[in-house]
Amino acid sequence: MSPKQKRLLTRIIVALVIFFAIIVVENMGILRDAFGTPGDVYAEFVLFLIPYLIAGYDVIAGAFRGLARGHALDEDFLMTVATFGAFALVLFPHTEPHMAEGAAVMLFFQVGELFQSYAVDKSRKSIADMMDIAPEFANVMEEGKLKQVDPFELAPDDEFIVMPGERIPLDGVIVSGDSQVDTAALTGESVPRTARPGDEVISGCVNLTGKIVVRATKPFEDSTVSRILELVENAAEKKARTENFITRFARVYTPIVVGVAALLAVVPPLLLGGDWADWVLRGLTFLVVSCPCALVISVPLSFFGGIGGASRLGILVKGSNYLEALGSTEVVVFDKTGTLTDGTFAVTEIAPAAGFTEGELIATAALAESFSTHPIAASVREAYGSPLDAARVSDVEEISGQGVAALVDGKSVLVGNGKLMGTRNVTFEATDAAGTVLYVAIDGRFAGHVVIADTVKPQAKRAIADLHAAGVKRTVMLTGDRAAVAQAVAADLGIDEVHAELLPQDKVSQVEALLAATETTTHGKGKLAFVGDGINDAPVLTRADIGIAMGAMGSDAAIEAADIVLMNDNPDDIAKAIDLARHTMRIVWQNIVFALGIKFAVLILAAFGIANMWMAVFADVGVAVIAILNAMRAMNVKRYESR
Repeated sequence: MSPKQKRLLTRIIVALVIFFAIIVVENMGILRDAFGTPGDVYAEFVLFLIPYLIAGYDVIAGAFRGLARGHALDEDFLMTVATFGAFALVLFPHTEPHMAEGAAVMLFFQVGELFQSYAVDKSRKSIADMMDIAPEFANVMEEGKLKQVDPFELAPDDEFIVMPGERIPLDGVIVSGDSQVDTAALTGESVPRTARPGDEVISGCVNLTGKIVVRATKPFEDSTVSRILELVENAAEKKARTENFITRFARVYTPIVVGVAALLAVVPPLLLGGDWADWVLRGLTFLVVSCPCALVISVPLSFFGGIGGASRLGILVKGSNYLEALGSTEVVVFDKTGTLTDGTFAVTEIAPAAGFTEGELIATAALAESFSTHPIAASVREAYGSPLDAARVSDVEEISGQGVAALVDGKSVLVGNGKLMGTRNVTFEATDAAGTVLYVAIDGRFAGHVVIADTVKPQAKRAIADLHAAGVKRTVMLTGDRAAVAQAVAADLGIDEVHAELLPQDKVSQVEALLAATETTTHGKGKLAFVGDGINDAPVLTRADIGIAMGAMGSDAAIEAADIVLMNDNPDDIAKAIDLARHTMRIVWQNIVFALGIKFAVLILAAFGIANMWMAVFADVGVAVIAILNAMRAMNVKRYESR
């Protein structure tokens, strides 16, 4: 609890003790015995002013400041007018006194303010935890001594040292040293990552075990940590439609109810000759009930809590408008490579022909590919797993679009696609295996085939299942890969629809077609989210209702183009994000329905003189406190952390 909150709590406690002491004195008849009638009423007036001013002097001051600045119709003004009016009923001593209610309204209004302040602080803490990733210094070696400098002073290619327990200040590449790096502040991932020379590391992560020397690749202002902090700080500026509606609603609603309260207090006594005290009390009760603080506090707080909770999971949401849209998502479209798959090629099948062994087949293919820089060649060499003797290979010829020919141990070897086999008149057994197929021939004889494929991420299948369980109606995969490969991946993962062999511009066209179909079937209510790696999918990320970038650590393109950034390279975080967004929206609408329902009911009762000031206190402060407590549930993400 902050010092300001502690001071407010102390004032409330002191005021409450005095308030209940006066109630006891009044009920015991001490005031009536001491001052008589109506002197006891005036004594009550003076005594109840004490807890009233102790608790609410800042609210009264705020109301007068608002008047001076031309912003009168805020909650401070409404509370001040209503409570002044309750005390002003002392001018009608023949009626039941209402100073106690006036003091109670101010007291419980401040209790609501305390709850609001605490809830906002708790929500801010999850954002502040994210802000703590900002490094305070960087270690550099100068004249043989370690010196701490401001990270802003370093430039690309400068080297800095990160000791165990320190945050990495800038994005860079490890020059020397081995360590474990904690990325939890950025990704929500609790398992540390191994970092070795040549590995990229990003700012904001914590070096755990060993001293490392890093060469900076970006200035601090362009580093990952700076971009993320900027994103989080600006998130509050992009409000959801629901949030904007509540703001506009309050602007129109408040002047109307103030006018109605004034008419309710003045018109009936003038026209009907009713009792002034009775109708003024009705107007004041109406005024207290009408304060829209439950809505204007709890709705933004719910979104703020949802965004803060998401940041703890490594899910960065650029604004509550995107969180609201994500909650309405019915179609999720995936790019395949780097999103559902690792984006790295690996040998998935080694199938020797009769008369050959697996070891002989992969060794021959690896030797023939030993001089190639192609990623497929690299995956074949990695699958072989042993050092290659370049002296065994000669006369290497790379044939564009087909493969490679070479002499291996004096034997003529061909490694490539079916077209290479056909042009060299090699009879081979074709296969429709999912992936890139390399056929191998030795001295004109077919030796077998090797299949290389982009491996599916281990969490991808569960991610698709979780999306369907979360209520997503359709999952779609877009890829530039061969149709056979795409169909195999989609069938394995349980994806509903596939579009393969697409150029980048074709992906935009497909998303536009899907958007049109979604708007037609859902009448514009259902949203479409596109999930990509954020590097080469910027046009599609921008075109979709919600662009989600995955595995975006260090990717400027992802942070720029996407509306939601999943810092961890885990497709299952998409379902978590959608579930969290829907949970937040349920809380928002619970608060709207509850607050408006109670308020309108008590407003009607107040207009007919049925509701007293105590009911008004509950309809205002009580509803606000309940709505705030409900809004705080949006911050609870423990159930997602355990998944």
